[in-house]
Amino acid sequence: MGVFFSYILLGLSLAAPIGPINAAQIDQGIKNGFLHSWAIGLGSIIADLFFILCVFFGVVHFLEIPMMKSFLWLFGAFVLFYTAFESFKGTKEIGVGQSRSKESIKKTFTNGFLLAITNPLSILFWLGIYGSILADTIQRYNLAHVLLYGGAVLLGLMIWDLFMAFVSSGFRKVLTPSLLHVISFLSGLSLLGFSFYFGFQAFKLLFHF
Repeated sequence: MGVFFSYILLGLSLAAPIGPINAAQIDQGIKNGFLHSWAIGLGSIIADLFFILCVFFGVVHFLEIPMMKSFLWLFGAFVLFYTAFESFKGTKEIGVGQSRSKESIKKTFTNGFLLAITNPLSILFWLGIYGSILADTIQRYNLAHVLLYGGAVLLGLMIWDLFMAFVSSGFRKVLTPSLLHVISFLSGLSLLGFSFYFGFQAFKLLFHF
């Protein structure tokens, strides 16, 4: 159960850095309400699920190769470190967009999907990070656990999307730049911790430590 919650935490950490999806959720939540903000997040989760399935069916057969596992741990560490850096950097660039006319839920959902599916960092995330997770879980657990922990990551993403939709639409006075600075900074620290962990796993495989 502890491992399951650690993957939920990983999903939360991946979702929390202030980026295109969060910026769109904040904008939609403040301008159009909870459902529009959640629709953005739900669209991005569908895109993330697509990436996860692509990684699972395309990479899973090569993950038992020690060199491949080392590469994935290293690549995951690099992506997490870079994302943590961007999260720290982004704390100075947080802002909310200008008002616009209300869109349909369907169109908002599509916009969220397109934002995620066309984001190059999304591909790097799921190739490096989820590939690393697969390399570890396949070695230690059966297929059911692999699917379970992948679902835990998605659950973490969904929890954060619901939180962003709830806060941006229901607590507009609380949603201040200072609060977003704190969230982004704490998320960066969490991602940095995961980056060091991934790097340590790669070190152990490369040097048989």
